[in-house]
Amino acid sequence: MQDIMGNMDIAFPNLGIYLKNVPKTFTVFGFPIALYGVIIAIGVLSGVLMAAKVAKLEKLDSDLIWDFSIYAIIFSIIGARVYYVIFSWDRYKNDLMGVFNLRNGGLAIYGAVIAAFLTLWIYCRRKKQSFLQLADICVPGLVLGQVIGRWGNFTNREVFGEYTDSLLAMRLPTQMVRAGDISEKIAAHMTESTNYIQVHPTFLYESLWNLALLIVMLLYRKYKKFEGEQWLLYLGGYGLGRAWIEGIRTDTLFIPNTTIAVSQVLAAVLFVGALTADILIRFYLKKHANPTMTVEKTDTK
Repeated sequence: MQDIMGNMDIAFPNLGIYLKNVPKTFTVFGFPIALYGVIIAIGVLSGVLMAAKVAKLEKLDSDLIWDFSIYAIIFSIIGARVYYVIFSWDRYKNDLMGVFNLRNGGLAIYGAVIAAFLTLWIYCRRKKQSFLQLADICVPGLVLGQVIGRWGNFTNREVFGEYTDSLLAMRLPTQMVRAGDISEKIAAHMTESTNYIQVHPTFLYESLWNLALLIVMLLYRKYKKFEGEQWLLYLGGYGLGRAWIEGIRTDTLFIPNTTIAVSQVLAAVLFVGALTADILIRFYLKKHANPTMTVEKTDTK
């Protein structure tokens, strides 16, 4: 594998993969369009389509999903931005107008998730629908959107981890990544004869983790024990994966005046909380279940 990479190239050296000229944008009638936005849009549309399909399987009007998705998309973007700005306040306190400039990036998935579920709760109250039932219906689509959406980080050359020489190690030209995302450990493995960094592709880890979570959710859908269990499975399953992935990312957001990764703490809390809630609810249902009525069968001749 070559030591000098083209500025638009991306490589996975231990897999023998070298991708040339991976674009960040393309033009339509002279207007530049970011691949990141296109991939996110595909992820959102795919997620809504899946949620609508699950709604039909659950004998629920899929129009509820399409109606809710309009509000969810708007408020999720706001939530993602608010979350990011709160935990990156030093970057914006002297540039308040920069808060509204999304072209420079700055969206946090947990902010989007929190806003989406809050919006769903309000929506269900207004429509007189069960929040837990709709949450169970929506989360497979949410996970699918995350599976696809993380590949927007790939084209953006962002959301990567520390240095590694593992099987999935990824190389990115230093000129194409934010200087602030290059940690001391990554820099220590750079040499004057190369122009790239070699890192954990944490966007890929999260995409694969979410794909596995989605498969589990779809297989388990018919066997859930109570309304809201799929929602808890998402909160706990995604939280478990995000907790360890966040620990190796270099662009993590920290609780103010600490070195504690806020999303890692939130992910761990959600995993423990969801697991505990599932166990307690199962115990409650088992304890208060009606005794099974048995009927003796008689042979007729």
